[in-house]
Amino acid sequence: MVTRTERAWQVLAGVLDPEVPVLSVRDLGIVRDVIDHGGELEVVLTPTYSGCPATEAIEQGVLAAIDAEGLGPARTTLRRAPAWTTDWISEDGRRKLREYGIAPPSHVIPAQAGTRSILVFRRKPQALACPHCGSAHTERLSPFGSTACKALWRCLACREPFEHFKPI
Repeated sequence: MVTRTERAWQVLAGVLDPEVPVLSVRDLGIVRDVIDHGGELEVVLTPTYSGCPATEAIEQGVLAAIDAEGLGPARTTLRRAPAWTTDWISEDGRRKLREYGIAPPSHVIPAQAGTRSILVFRRKPQALACPHCGSAHTERLSPFGSTACKALWRCLACREPFEHFKPI
């Protein structure tokens, strides 16, 4: 028998991100936990960044989906630490981004136990594979895309523009 918590995880796989509607909140890795407190479910979310304008819409979508499945009452809790990282995007989510025409972020190298790492980003971005044709002959047009988490690129092989989900 499927538990209430397991069913909630299944339902959350259908709650789409309002800014990248090809990804669910589970694909993005922003659902950190689902806790059954007996009378109430708690869904723990970590926003992609603290000022994310979609956070309120995501919370409403999560609660509406839980309620629609009769799994409520429910509440959301925002957990900002540890901070969200693009490493939390699932492999299925990365595939969906490519199919949607957005180059997925590269993985951020994890720190070794007991150490703290400082990430240094190169001034010249490394070439990305085009999500349309697969060519690595690409260039960044702008570090800014349609949202703060994306940059604008162009493929020099097929000439198609595309967005890149920035690694953080």
